[in-house]
Amino acid sequence: MHADAPDDGPAALTVSEGIHRFGSIRFDEFIDVALYGPDGFYSSGGGAGRAGGDFVTSPEVGPLFGAVVARWLDAVWERVGRPDEFVVVEAAAGRGALALAVLAAEPRCAPALRYVMVERSAALRARQAEHLALAQPFEVLGPTVDDDEVGGAAAPPVAGPLVVSLPDLPVQSVVGAVIANELLDNVAFRLLERAADHWDEVRVAADVDGGLVELFVPADTAVAALADELVPEPPPGGRIPIQTAASDWLRRAVDLVERGSVLVIDYAVDATAELAERPVGEWVRTYASHESGGGPLDAVGRQDVTVEVALDQLTAVAAPSVTDTQSDWLRRWGIDELVDEGRRIWDERAGAGDLAAIRARSRIVEADALCDPTGLGAFRVVEWHRP
Repeated sequence: MHADAPDDGPAALTVSEGIHRFGSIRFDEFIDVALYGPDGFYSSGGGAGRAGGDFVTSPEVGPLFGAVVARWLDAVWERVGRPDEFVVVEAAAGRGALALAVLAAEPRCAPALRYVMVERSAALRARQAEHLALAQPFEVLGPTVDDDEVGGAAAPPVAGPLVVSLPDLPVQSVVGAVIANELLDNVAFRLLERAADHWDEVRVAADVDGGLVELFVPADTAVAALADELVPEPPPGGRIPIQTAASDWLRRAVDLVERGSVLVIDYAVDATAELAERPVGEWVRTYASHESGGGPLDAVGRQDVTVEVALDQLTAVAAPSVTDTQSDWLRRWGIDELVDEGRRIWDERAGAGDLAAIRARSRIVEADALCDPTGLGAFRVVEWHRP
């Protein structure tokens, strides 16, 4: 659902309540309620994790991914002049696995680091405090005080790292970075299908037995024009996502960074037209308890619903500075060096069998999973640098 939806609109209701009140709801409204509504998947505590989770993301594979991200953050910090306060905003932070790994890596920027975990789900935000000492928002994002305003030298900034949790992106601009790992595939999207000579929009309604069914209505002029631009030669019956909410999020993230970088990692395709040629079941996926789920209208609130990200819709917002696969990006930022270091530690301490040795040995397995060209390694990494 849209973040600015009114309290009496579908966003505040369950799927059945929204359909009962409005007759039908748009597909993006349905997805948003199914994930974040009163009985939604994330509202009920669903999410990433090995034990007790529903799917595994790169940070959940182990701490190696966070160690590489820490290297990238150090490079951004250096590029913007090693500021005393370096704000890193992690969107869709979940229970805090990536934040934990970044902090454990002890990056050079740690004394300046203000780490802001943004998580919409209150249930997942509550879990962050189980593992991380959280500061108050004003301690991390409070206004800076000019020396002249206090009649002398201002107090030096508090040494970091400082960590805070928020339900949405900060409002004030930052010097630092915004990270979104597997966020945009979870942002609600509108769904269109090509009819003989026009685009239909898919809505969700109830059948006579109370089940959920698709309802087709002609797409409005603006969204139909966008679809024509994205897919000039659509195949009959082809479906596409209109990822306006993901584009809006990117626009906010880029505007948030005064100096620094935005980093997006997700499974994606270059062009929306690629999705129109494929069955929708290939690029709209559901997950529950580490298994593939049913169709998106099934088991509402009990399964995650994701979509492949169409990069052409994002790059229309801002031209990216870097595009890469996750495998190549991780290698560029030193994953092989970290694995070699792990091998050396294991060789030196294997006889002791202590925790340090076991963690070092696990880097090899983690790297294989993170760089797997048929899995996580094929994810797309996109960076926007500012200025």
